[in-house]
Amino acid sequence: MSGSVTQTVDMSVKLGSLTLRSPVLTASGTFASGREFSDFLDLERLGGLVTKGVSLEPWEGNPTPRIAETPSGMLNSIGLQNPGVEAFCEKDLAYLADVDVPVIVNVSGHTVAEYVRVIERLESEPRVDGYEVNISCPNVDSGGMAFGTACAPAEEVTRACRAATRRPLIVKLSPNVTDVAEIARAVAGAGADAVSLINTLLGMAIDTATFRPKLARVVGGLSGPAIKPVALRMVWQVAGAVSVPVIGMGGIMDAEDAAEFMLAGASAISIGTANFIDPTTAMRVTDGLVEFCRERGIGRVSELTGALRT
Repeated sequence: MSGSVTQTVDMSVKLGSLTLRSPVLTASGTFASGREFSDFLDLERLGGLVTKGVSLEPWEGNPTPRIAETPSGMLNSIGLQNPGVEAFCEKDLAYLADVDVPVIVNVSGHTVAEYVRVIERLESEPRVDGYEVNISCPNVDSGGMAFGTACAPAEEVTRACRAATRRPLIVKLSPNVTDVAEIARAVAGAGADAVSLINTLLGMAIDTATFRPKLARVVGGLSGPAIKPVALRMVWQVAGAVSVPVIGMGGIMDAEDAAEFMLAGASAISIGTANFIDPTTAMRVTDGLVEFCRERGIGRVSELTGALRT
């Protein structure tokens, strides 16, 4: 890192063959496809837009209630509700056609074949810049986290998706495992260009007035500031275990949080639950990272990646 104050900061980062104008992305499931947030921030200032999960056929999602607030976080059990890939192409990609921001589609499936078919359908769409393969959602009974908690299935789905595209392929990892670095090594070996983590931690909440769970499905995914220390530790472990770029997420609320993840080894970060609290969070984090670097005489934000001193 340079020692003099820098007036301009190069905010660009690389994720494999994908160059982003900043390291700040949106986390899947918290930003839809951007339309709902366009009144609050300039989508074209984002480093990248990661869409809500897209499946081959429409998914109804889980029964309600499926959101519960917790101290310093929230539980969700949405269940990857979405209208399917055809509706996504027709509506969401059509909307994004005139928005200059890299679009990374989060891909979901019940089976390996479904993941592949979603990617095959999207390959003809020029507006898609890359894929995030979701093998870590804890809120579905088949697919999702079922692929992400052991090396063999994680490797299988990654290898199949890799064969279906030359576009950048990111695999989203689950924290609900014994050794996240082992899973990361498996997907990197199977062809992932990058990994993103963490998805939500499995949790639950109980209503003591009714003696019933607060979520209809009983358990759901815990996100928000409460999970940040766990996410940070896992990002640090994975960054030291693989040579592909890491996208860090989990409780990032401001630029200081984002900087911590980058120092731990993340090349980019994603804003998730904070979007529900303040829809301008991604812009605050972006501007805050610029100021963070300026104050320390850092000319390129990428210099933060892995700069942790131990």
